Amino acid sequence: MSETEAKAVLSKLKFDQQGLIPAIVQDAISRQVLMVAYMSRETLEESLRKQETYFWSRSRGETWHKGATSGNTQKIVRIEVDCDADALLVWVEPRGPACHTGAESCFFTPLFSDASFVAAPQFSQTVEKLVRVIKERKVQMPEGSYTSYLFRKGVDKILKKIGEESAETIIAAKNRSRPELILESADLLYHLLVLFVNEGLETQEILNELDKRARKNDRASPD
Repeated sequence: MSETEAKAVLSKLKFDQQGLIPAIVQDAISRQVLMVAYMSRETLEESLRKQETYFWSRSRGETWHKGATSGNTQKIVRIEVDCDADALLVWVEPRGPACHTGAESCFFTPLFSDASFVAAPQFSQTVEKLVRVIKERKVQMPEGSYTSYLFRKGVDKILKKIGEESAETIIAAKNRSRPELILESADLLYHLLVLFVNEGLETQEILNELDKRARKNDRASPD
């Protein structure tokens, strides 16, 4: 989006009587809603400039930079405006928990839940959590960690494990063993993620490529 187009969108935003607009903050990878806060025009412009979330605190009557104290900042990757232009959806890459309680999201207290509903974690959300742990192991290199052991041994060891896990996945499939196939596939995916982190490859790059292929296949499908 050009600067002119962005200014045109900004000019149409509907701030309330206090000069605020609600901002729903969502994890760009997992799509999990992390928090809801309010932005003034000034904090929105500051967020756009810094590409990190800045809000207006209604209780304190002042601007606050998310993570300024805790270090749990939020890198903005996209902002969308709803159809009435009176709410924002802010897509972020969180650098730590969003909630002041230490929870990943501020939304964790149930009010109602259908007894038949079971919330399964999204694949990308689960993968992203695992990648964060793997990245931490690479930085901290704790003793006794298998992941740290792989990083210490280097890419040749990681590739060897991928080869071994690939073969074991094939054998599990040939044996028609569902439990073994699940376990071996998980081992294979884990070692692939270790390789990605070792090589500085972000999982989102892989997901973007898969998304391109999915859209290409959709276009090729008959009506």
